[in-house]
Amino acid sequence: MLQEIGIILIAVTIGIIFGYFLQVLLLRKKMASSESLSARIIDEARKEAENIKKESVFQAKDFLLKAKADFEKEAKEKRADIEALEKRVRSKEENLEKRMDVLVQKEANAETREKSFIQKENHLLEKHNKLDEVIEEQRMRLEKIAGITSDEAKNLLVSSMETEARRDAAVMIRKIEEEARRTCDKKAREVIAYAVQRYASDFVTENTVSVVALPTDEMKGRIIGREGRNIRAIEAATGIDLIIDDTPEAVVLSGFDPVRREVARLSLERLISDGRIHPGRIEEIVKKVKAEVDTLIQEAGERASFDVGVHDIHPEIVDLLGKLKYRTSFSQNVLQHSIEVAHLTGMMAAELGMNVKEAKRAGLLHDIGKAIDHKVEGTHAEIGSSYAKRFGESERIVQAIATHHDDGRTNPLLGVLVQAADTLSAARPGARREMLETYVKRLDDLERIADSFEGVEKSYAIQAGREIRILVESGKVSDNDAVVLCRDIVKKIESELTYPGQIKVTVVRETRVSELAK
Repeated sequence: MLQEIGIILIAVTIGIIFGYFLQVLLLRKKMASSESLSARIIDEARKEAENIKKESVFQAKDFLLKAKADFEKEAKEKRADIEALEKRVRSKEENLEKRMDVLVQKEANAETREKSFIQKENHLLEKHNKLDEVIEEQRMRLEKIAGITSDEAKNLLVSSMETEARRDAAVMIRKIEEEARRTCDKKAREVIAYAVQRYASDFVTENTVSVVALPTDEMKGRIIGREGRNIRAIEAATGIDLIIDDTPEAVVLSGFDPVRREVARLSLERLISDGRIHPGRIEEIVKKVKAEVDTLIQEAGERASFDVGVHDIHPEIVDLLGKLKYRTSFSQNVLQHSIEVAHLTGMMAAELGMNVKEAKRAGLLHDIGKAIDHKVEGTHAEIGSSYAKRFGESERIVQAIATHHDDGRTNPLLGVLVQAADTLSAARPGARREMLETYVKRLDDLERIADSFEGVEKSYAIQAGREIRILVESGKVSDNDAVVLCRDIVKKIESELTYPGQIKVTVVRETRVSELAK
């Protein structure tokens, strides 16, 4: 039993030993295969590392080449910029050197001039001293020759100058008195002329008289009637004087009211064409003609407001507008003049950005006072503004009508526009009695008179001949000479020309100084 156990133990021991050795052999084999595998892996890793290394070297070389090319390009551009800057610097240095040379030369010239000025100053000082000595010597000689001292000579000179100044003052006083007398006469004539204009305008024979043609001279007797009853009936019904004289085949109607004169003219023409002339027929015809003329006046006022584009005017104002159709000023129809002023005022208001409708309204209504100024006391501007205010016109319109002949500085802007348009419509060539040839000749004469004076460079007649502006040469005419020149031109215009109103003479003297910046 023990032997079996021992044999088993021995067998087990041998098996364990054999297993151990077998395991050792297997481990050695595994180790050998692992070493060969690791060696192969290491070889492959070395080969791959060498490939990566070669590729990295190639990439590094490419990067270095590209970087080198970029660097060379940038360096080339910078070198070009530096060369350009160097060229500019060199050119500036050359310019600075040239300027330095010029400055040095100028400084030398300045020093030379300064020395020359100093020498001239010394020379002038010497001459001045010598001149003082000569003057003193001459003064002493004159005192010896004259037998009086310099103070006595001064007193004599002052007394003579005082006498001469008194004589000049007397002449000036006389001149002022004569001018004041002429101004008073002129003002008086203006007042009389305005009074005449209120009732009949300047051309009385044209604006206060109407002529009715007759078929035969026998008609004069029928117009006069038995014991003059027909002519008295006509004058009583119309308020117009009939003048029947030796004028062949014509009867003259005289009156200050243009509307009444028109009624009388139409009535007489109808009576002549009808042939039935007696007091009853005269009153009937005059009544009908008055109604027709009133209708014509209303239509004329409405047509004027419609043409201008001014609406919502009170009927009384429209009636006043229509009556302007029968009024004239210097042969210019007042209604047409008012329409022109309305259009001109609207144009100027449009240019200035103002209310065009309001401007046209003020321009159209500015002369409505002329329709009744022969019946109501006051100027036509005052009468027109009063009526405009009474019949509901705005305060701005009323003020513009009242100030359209006012030259003061308190005029509103609308009033200034109406005043300017009124002047333009009245002063344009051909608007009034003055003919175009006379107008142009007066402008030529104005410029001719101005150009005849020495020192006048150019002259311009403006404001329809109401003003002349004269440009003088500043080298020939001083400021004081300009005052004298202006007065001389005014005197020559007054002595040689005949013109309405006044002419403003303006002398312009301008001094210009120019230099060149180098």
